[in-house]
Amino acid sequence: MMANLFSIFDPSSSIFNFSLNWLSMLIGLLLMPLILWLIPNRMTILWNLIIIKLHNEFKLLIGKKFISKGSTFIFISTFSIIMYNNFMGLFPYIFTSTSHMCMTLSLALPLWLSFMFYGWINNNKHMFAHLVPQGTPSALMPFMVCVETISNIIRPGTLAIRLAANMIAGHLLMTLLGNTGSSILLSLMPLLILIQVLLIVLESAVAIIQSYVFAVLSTLYSSEVV
Repeated sequence: MMANLFSIFDPSSSIFNFSLNWLSMLIGLLLMPLILWLIPNRMTILWNLIIIKLHNEFKLLIGKKFISKGSTFIFISTFSIIMYNNFMGLFPYIFTSTSHMCMTLSLALPLWLSFMFYGWINNNKHMFAHLVPQGTPSALMPFMVCVETISNIIRPGTLAIRLAANMIAGHLLMTLLGNTGSSILLSLMPLLILIQVLLIVLESAVAIIQSYVFAVLSTLYSSEVV
């Protein structure tokens, strides 16, 4: 039963042993010509407002002392990629790439490694000082160094697992309820449809929230190494 449920996340569609499911990440390229219009449409104006808001918020998180031109673009791009893939996974028969660790970890791990390399090469004293929180008693300093080191190492894993787990959980719940449609009473069908609609609305909110959380946490991690 559980194997059949999780099989909906398997990239099984293929031609000549080449998986077609990952091509769902390229569907958004069909929408790109809208941005190139001479007169911006409503979607372009809305997206520009979102980018400006994100830029201002990420700039505050990084800190004006260390902000440089274009430093927030990488986090805005990460937010855009994750949100796009999350939303595409809500459409029927489209592969949810962000439910796989190979996708989420490939986003989180390079970001974290780049922050760590930059911090330990350029600000090694700051990185060592960050291992001991301010006000820690002397007797607890060795223990706090171990705790801070472990919490720092598991950061890319927590980013990746949080995103993948939230995508898997919502899709599994919708799949479970959808499979019961053929076996429940006809009088309960409107209730099932209502629950499914509410779940889709919830998953749409989760798609935005999880991409925002991923981008914000990445920004906070980058602010700790400067």
